Amino acid sequence: MSDGRRVAIVGLGVISCAGTSVDAFWDGLNSDPPEGERRVADFDPAPFYDSPKNARRADRSQQFAMASTAQAMADAGDLGTNPDRQGVIYGTGVGGLQTFEDQVLVLDRKGARRVSPFMVPMMMPNAPGAAISMRYGLAGPCEVLTTACAAATHAIGYGTRLIRADVVDVAVTGGCESVMTPVGTAGFANMTALSSSGVSMPFDVNRDGFMMTEGSATLVLEEWDSAIARGANIHGEVLGVGSNADAHHITAPSPGGAGALRCMQLAIDDAGLTPSDIVHVNAHGTSTPLNDAAEAEALNKLFGTDGPLVTSTKGVTGHALGAAGALEAVAVLLSMRHRKIPPTAGWTTPDPDIPEFNLVTGEAADWEPGPSLSNSFGFGGHNGCLVLGPPTA
Repeated sequence: MSDGRRVAIVGLGVISCAGTSVDAFWDGLNSDPPEGERRVADFDPAPFYDSPKNARRADRSQQFAMASTAQAMADAGDLGTNPDRQGVIYGTGVGGLQTFEDQVLVLDRKGARRVSPFMVPMMMPNAPGAAISMRYGLAGPCEVLTTACAAATHAIGYGTRLIRADVVDVAVTGGCESVMTPVGTAGFANMTALSSSGVSMPFDVNRDGFMMTEGSATLVLEEWDSAIARGANIHGEVLGVGSNADAHHITAPSPGGAGALRCMQLAIDDAGLTPSDIVHVNAHGTSTPLNDAAEAEALNKLFGTDGPLVTSTKGVTGHALGAAGALEAVAVLLSMRHRKIPPTAGWTTPDPDIPEFNLVTGEAADWEPGPSLSNSFGFGGHNGCLVLGPPTA
């Protein structure tokens, strides 16, 4: 168990196809999934920049990050005046893919001299973290992690560790992604990762791949005593962090979910808890055949058939890749606030070839909030888990 400082979550912001505010996101998680592509509709980035020109000079992924961060910072309130003790730890799986694709076409059709001088700062994966740091004057560590679908979870975990270790007092963290481009979509489709049926069905016998989505979620973390002293609205606490590698395959999970199992146990150990203390799991649950089977086996080995209530909110949101872990961490915190766990949308038929566990289906489940896991497992064998707790004293 960590003997460092406690970490409060004091700010939340969401941009998602399921809702572009925290309240709308919760409503979306408890509604029917969007039909067709899981894009963020009618998004205007201009209000989150100091000029329309600067908004245009940002890739869509960065625009999402700036929008969710604006919500989270407003929610967090006055964080004090020592910028050297306030950092940004953010996550993304890819970076500015739309910008890159657009400029490749410019090069091909119009020549090298017409390629935008803003291409590099727009496409680089660290651009969202840098933009957040500059917008809010956060002069502490500013780093962006790119560990595929585990990126946002790793970012939240790293921000937690910096606060525990007394490196910073505040960490603005989370993740963003926007790779629903022609090349991005074709690449995922041709590796058979995307659903051919156009439905996200986590853990269902008929699951056939994930529905790709875009968006961002930002969480503001603060040292607990500081948050209490200033009367912050505390949404929850980061109790434990786990990170490891499958060391197995570039896309396939390790056999039997061995890496996922170890990562969940690491996070639980870090929280000073045991598996029996966990009452809810927001699963990675992408709706892909191999990954869902591996995670189901890991959950069954760790908790048995009658363990914590498990849901995959990707049945509604689709898979936001590097932003997924942040969106799902927010979903866990909102489940604590509302004392309900959204059902796994898209699930209708159990898979007899995967072990049983306590999956929430059909309708939202009432629960008594307590220590909860949020799982993220990415290509490359990158695993990340968080144990989140309700805002207790």
